[in-house]
Amino acid sequence: MVAAGDGQAQARRGGGRPPGEMAWAQALVAAGSGSPGPGGAGSSGGEGAWQAVPRQQRLRRHPVPPGRNSLHYWREAKSLPRVAWNFLVISLCRILPWFGVKNFLYRRLGMKVGRDVAFGLMAMVDVFWPELVEVGDNSIIGYNTVLLAHEFLIGEYRTGPVVIGRNVMIGANCTILPGVVIGDGAVVSAHSLVNADVPPGAVVGGVPARPIGRRG
Repeated sequence: MVAAGDGQAQARRGGGRPPGEMAWAQALVAAGSGSPGPGGAGSSGGEGAWQAVPRQQRLRRHPVPPGRNSLHYWREAKSLPRVAWNFLVISLCRILPWFGVKNFLYRRLGMKVGRDVAFGLMAMVDVFWPELVEVGDNSIIGYNTVLLAHEFLIGEYRTGPVVIGRNVMIGANCTILPGVVIGDGAVVSAHSLVNADVPPGAVVGGVPARPIGRRG
């Protein structure tokens, strides 16, 4: 139940929640993690809601005929006009200085972007499947960081969601691979490759990213 004061505050801010806002446990379920765990669907993202799942279990595999690698079949995966439109919008967003405009345009591509999200200069979102990317309220995506929702391999291509929780800090020049879920309040240090889930409140870094502490 939402208190009357909370509802009035939301109404003053434009009414209702933005499409990217959801409880952390719900985000895990949406990403294909199964049960939300002890935290329940109303959890705010604490440890009780965390349920680590290998990212490969969230990926959809799309085999291609033998003889040529899967990148040759990208036009069968996505239409040229759609990819061109995604690329134009995302390229514009990489240099726009206005976070509100960026977030509006990202949502038009199908991304789920929460309130007060800040994408840094030159941050790059997946141009083929931006609709598989979700970023929770008040998170920062650092300079030149890449959010990937696909992998083109030799015999197949794979697609998977990227779910980033609330109040997450992702540093500059990071790469987040498809199927990864990053918990509320986590920190990813600069120049990291995130190829596995990050629990809420964790601090990770490196290539590949490994735990290096807890957020204070």
